Amino acid sequence: MHHLKLGPRAEYRRQESERIRSSATLAERFAQVKSLTVELEYLAPDRLNRSSQLRYTVNLAHAKSVFHFDCPNQECVQGDFDLSTDLANAVAARLPTASGEVVCQGWRSKTTIDRVPCGHVLRYKFIVGY
Repeated sequence: MHHLKLGPRAEYRRQESERIRSSATLAERFAQVKSLTVELEYLAPDRLNRSSQLRYTVNLAHAKSVFHFDCPNQECVQGDFDLSTDLANAVAARLPTASGEVVCQGWRSKTTIDRVPCGHVLRYKFIVGY
């Protein structure tokens, strides 16, 4: 069988999708959590320009415990944002709210791998009901 060779971005996304798919749901991982609302704000690397903002209520029965969000930079390679540990720490401490900011650790594009970091920023806030 002939396989198409995936580019570095597509291969990374495929591996991440598999990691997310095989993880437990949030309901399974955090039985004590009754509700979770997430506020996200994406910022350009200069932190001056907001590219998007959203707020949503998470479906705990379907959302996966690998709590992952894509980088808004369409050219980014091996980046994205994994808030799994941030959420787990908030729940372990039974915090009603938790917020923070993470910087994309990927590369700006496939032509700048190992040279130009992506640097997009994700500010988040969790509102947790127990």
